[in-house]
Amino acid sequence: MSEEIFAKVKQIKEEIENAQPQGAEAIEQFRIRYLGSKNILKPLFGEIKNIANERKKEFGQLVNEVKQVAEAQLEALQAGQQDAADQNEASHLDLTAPAKQMQLGAKHPLSITMERIINIFERIGFNIEEEREIEDDWHNFTAMNTPEDHPARDMQDTYYLKDSTEMLLRTHTSSVQARVMKREKPPIRIIAPGRVYRNETVSARSHCQFHQVEGLYIDENVSFADMKQTLLYFAQEMYGKDVKIRLRPSFFPFTEPSAEMDVYWGLETEDDYRITKGTGWLEILGCGMVDPNVLENCGIDSKKYSGFAFGMGIERQAMLLYGINDIRLFFENDIRFLEQFKSAR
Repeated sequence: MSEEIFAKVKQIKEEIENAQPQGAEAIEQFRIRYLGSKNILKPLFGEIKNIANERKKEFGQLVNEVKQVAEAQLEALQAGQQDAADQNEASHLDLTAPAKQMQLGAKHPLSITMERIINIFERIGFNIEEEREIEDDWHNFTAMNTPEDHPARDMQDTYYLKDSTEMLLRTHTSSVQARVMKREKPPIRIIAPGRVYRNETVSARSHCQFHQVEGLYIDENVSFADMKQTLLYFAQEMYGKDVKIRLRPSFFPFTEPSAEMDVYWGLETEDDYRITKGTGWLEILGCGMVDPNVLENCGIDSKKYSGFAFGMGIERQAMLLYGINDIRLFFENDIRFLEQFKSAR
């Protein structure tokens, strides 16, 4: 009896080794027969009780070996089936067909504008400085000649961090200027690009978050004329040699004297009247000579050094550059709006 069972197991092993099923359905039938839940090998394990004790181990090893052969054979058959399918699919590929079009992204118009501004000032020797957006009260206000009781604080409705009167979202990148003046000695020539925050009503002309580029130049004998020539150069490089600008007296706590610079937008459309409030001029930046108190606050001798500073909103520059009439479009992430700038540089 034992010899017959051994012979039966060896016969099944030979069947498995010689099996060459073709096609997915035949391979599945092979799996069911030899490895399925009711495969023909299972009853053989029950026959071990009829095997002589000295040959039980040999029989168990033989049956396990047959099972392993079946598993290896099935794996090889399935791999061959997949290779055949891949080859069949590849044979139907048209290698001369054009590739599928990939959806390309585009730089945001604010990024394009900021890079353009940075490049202009880099050409005349300004270095780039970047700093934290969460700032302390001293660097944001006090160092800039705006102590706690200064009325200029009313000009900027500030976002303070929860349960804090010292930490805030910076209202301007002037805080970068303060940090640079504290750690470096003149001459200093920098621009500070970055995002700033103010609690303002969102409209076509203003937003609660926006971007600035502020500039600072400190050295001996720096004059208002130096500032005017620098800003004229910027306007001409940004908007063309025929651009019209004007400087109007203004007030900022960290500069004295102070001014605002306008660029002529025009009055050709109804949007022009709305954006410029009927004047044709659009304010793009504030500027002035650095107040001596600011220099002293940051450890710079105001009797030896002087300087000028300016700050501009990137959104206003982009609106002027691309003829955009609503500042809110920059923050809505409408793909139809952004796709218009794929070719912009």
